[in-house]
Amino acid sequence: MPKMKTHSGAKKRFTYTGGGQVRRSHAYHQHNFRQKSKRQNRLLRKATLLGPTDESRVRHMLPYGSR
Repeated sequence: MPKMKTHSGAKKRFTYTGGGQVRRSHAYHQHNFRQKSKRQNRLLRKATLLGPTDESRVRHMLPYGSR
């Protein structure tokens, strides 16, 4: 069986936690910080976990990640 290819866009955007969950960063944290509140900017800095709806799709794109 040949090796599966990892999706290049997904490997830049998602990582796995130690427990095997998928971690993602927040959207809306690239520019226009002045019109967002300080609290919103602070909360957008932290990564969060991917929801169960998209998790199976990302796992197909990252076949050699932690399961």
